[in-house]
Amino acid sequence: MSKSTIEGNAQASSKGMDRFLNFIEKTGNKIPDPALLFFWGLLLVWALSALFSQFNLGLIHPITQESVAVNNQLTGDSLAHFLANMVTTFTGFAPLGIVLVAMLGVGVADSSGFINTALKKMLRFTPAKLLTPMLILVAIMSHTAADAGYVLVIPLGGILFHAAGRHPLVGIAAAFAGVSGGFSANFIPSGIDPLLAGFTQSAAQVFDPSYIVNPLANIYFTGLSSILIVAVGWWVTEKVIEPRLSKIKIDDDAENAPNLGEISALENRAFNRALLAMGAGITLLIVLIIPESSALRSATGQLTAFDAPLMQSIVPLIFILFIIPGVVYGRMVGKFKNNDDVIKSMSQTMGTMGCYIVMSFFCAQFLVAFSQSNIGVILALYGAQFLQYLQLPGELTIVGLILLTAFINLLVGSASAKWALIGPVLVPMLMAVNISPELSQAAYRVGDSVSNIISPLMVFFPLVVVYCQRYVKSTGIGTLASMMMPFSIAMLVAWTLFLLAYWALGIPLGIQAPYTYPA
Repeated sequence: MSKSTIEGNAQASSKGMDRFLNFIEKTGNKIPDPALLFFWGLLLVWALSALFSQFNLGLIHPITQESVAVNNQLTGDSLAHFLANMVTTFTGFAPLGIVLVAMLGVGVADSSGFINTALKKMLRFTPAKLLTPMLILVAIMSHTAADAGYVLVIPLGGILFHAAGRHPLVGIAAAFAGVSGGFSANFIPSGIDPLLAGFTQSAAQVFDPSYIVNPLANIYFTGLSSILIVAVGWWVTEKVIEPRLSKIKIDDDAENAPNLGEISALENRAFNRALLAMGAGITLLIVLIIPESSALRSATGQLTAFDAPLMQSIVPLIFILFIIPGVVYGRMVGKFKNNDDVIKSMSQTMGTMGCYIVMSFFCAQFLVAFSQSNIGVILALYGAQFLQYLQLPGELTIVGLILLTAFINLLVGSASAKWALIGPVLVPMLMAVNISPELSQAAYRVGDSVSNIISPLMVFFPLVVVYCQRYVKSTGIGTLASMMMPFSIAMLVAWTLFLLAYWALGIPLGIQAPYTYPA
């Protein structure tokens, strides 16, 4: 095949991808505002729940062993409960508090100029060619700190790329891909490891009551997956996303790119003092968590367990560890002349979150109705039964598990909730054909990650739309979905092939993690 033919095929493929993404964007942006989308979704859930509650579906919950039915959300009791709890449903919407509290601290650090100076220094030491992989790697590492990546790394990705003279939406997309698309890739163990292992063990004991799953059964696989996700994200960002987004004009009244001029002696001195203050805060935190009896540890002495106060305090710690250097820096450079200026900077930050707060209200109401209706649970169980019915060979079954999980992920956001539902069906089924629970869990984690970034029902998806609207106000669900679709497809294909190759080569998945059952 001639060089000109190859180049022609590549151009045709590129145009085909561009047309596909344009279709996704145009179609998606015809969807109403996200707040309205969740409102109409709420009405649809109510209607479907009233319809299907009339039928006996014959499904049994794999954990409670009780019959699963659609709960009618239009009964008098259900509507009365919905209205009585509407306010607490909104105020108890977990992402809302996480975002607003974290943004208070980050907003002070940003308004003072501390983040601007930090970006100047970062860009001086980071080669331009390595900016993208560095951002994706930081995004992946942020998983250790619960949801910190969504409220910290993603918006900073936009600021960082804007400061470097690149389109800010490219930085947001790359960071979102690392934080959410690469959710199950990490070099460092996090709370999700023992959480999923617990559900896997319970599911495995349906088939073998004595089976034990090590909490770090996938740690080698997820660690090496980090390298894969950085490589795939880097390629997609610079070969697909950046050329496409370069055609989108940043709004004239959008946030200005940080000034990357020289750092004055005063700014440099203030930055060093602010960094010293932040370091002192981190040092104090380390001193507090070192003792085995630390109040920040879980009852079993662990720091990364979900019930450890340290893990539950990540967002308040972000607030504290950013507001301290922000105030120190702002005072020294004269940005904050008194305490009122600090409060004003917080108020200005909250002023930019109005759209997200409105979306959060309707999103919270929709999600609670969707959860209480059991529609998502029933779809997950039907999907698991269908995969079981197909009785595919081992490798194809693993691929089917990944695809099934990726699809269910569009309907049920919680990683643990999905695995709690489909694990007790799939894990014993795969054990019966000699596939270990640890391998099933690894496949589940791949599928659970790759479709996060294209699901409008993912609780942080509307927040990322808001981040994009800071630079391009016309950004809608379709725009973000079209930005993230190439990442999702590339990660799905590459990560699935990676797991199959990993399995074929017999590289250990983690600690005490066989590929076959019995081992």
